[in-house]
Amino acid sequence: MTILARLAQGITTGSAEETRAVAAELAGALPPDATLALHGDLGVGKTTFVQGLARGLGVTDAVTSPTFAIYSIHRGRPTTLVHLDAYRLENERQIEALLLEEYLASPWCLAVEWPEKTGAWLPANALHLELSIRDGGRHHVRLRPAGMPSRPGR
Repeated sequence: MTILARLAQGITTGSAEETRAVAAELAGALPPDATLALHGDLGVGKTTFVQGLARGLGVTDAVTSPTFAIYSIHRGRPTTLVHLDAYRLENERQIEALLLEEYLASPWCLAVEWPEKTGAWLPANALHLELSIRDGGRHHVRLRPAGMPSRPGR
């Protein structure tokens, strides 16, 4: 079963390292120029997921939450990871002012935490992943079915 099929059913992990491994595996299955919308409450592992995604994309520098910087750029081999934390944004006009498109030179992967803050800015083909915590502190990641994004795409 492919990673996308497994994520569509939902994957539960027992540790941060297992969550990173799932994301690293997903990175290997992504097409060039992919956008991931990471949904979930504070503390569910969105940044941990992006750390695994970075590892799978060949990024060797440390990946931390860009909450205060809003976004960070990580050069992988060959894919560039753009990590956007939209938590502090008030509207999609603020995203336009960030000039993120300048960093989206193919091949790239854009990982967006708090995508509900981006309005219609995300592309329609973004993959929407829901992250949550289950009983016993286990983490759960599920790919939303196509056609069920939280916001309409552009």
